[in-house]
Amino acid sequence: MPRRADRPAQEALLSRAVWDVLARSGPDGLTIRAVAAAAGCTTGLVMHRFPNRRALLAHARRLLHERTRARVEALEAGAASPRAALRAVLAQGLALDEETRTESIVWVGFLAVAIGDEELLALHRANNRAWRDRVQRLVTAATGWPEQRARTATYGLISLVEGAAALAWADPESYPPGVQLATLDATLAALDLA
Repeated sequence: MPRRADRPAQEALLSRAVWDVLARSGPDGLTIRAVAAAAGCTTGLVMHRFPNRRALLAHARRLLHERTRARVEALEAGAASPRAALRAVLAQGLALDEETRTESIVWVGFLAVAIGDEELLALHRANNRAWRDRVQRLVTAATGWPEQRARTATYGLISLVEGAAALAWADPESYPPGVQLATLDATLAALDLA
């Protein structure tokens, strides 16, 4: 790439390469060299933007947060009711299609590498808290429940969705989209949130 290349285009190219390498090769395969090869550029260009592996991982986690945040904001805005918004927002967290399966791979890979790395864990915690706050706000809007009850339901729903997505990535035959959605719907019904 030329030195005066379009910076937003470079950022998009490198972001896509980081995402693709992590999704395809897992955290062990996420290297400066692999990202450069996926982007079709030099390792120097990658290192200019991402000086080390931690920077690559942090970038992938930020991308995951940005992608899912944009999607849930659109789903929430387009929902007919708080309950419909809650279901739509939770369902997008499942591994139902190629995009959400890839996101699950990135999420699980990031968590595996974040063990023992306080900087990466802090990034995960901040993004996870934003997700939890959104779901709890939707639970409260749908039910009017007191804070503690809404929080407990929120933790259960998030655990279900994130666990199902991870299991579906690892064993898609046992956890196909229909099973994931049926499990979500049964849980919502059991909590009187359907």
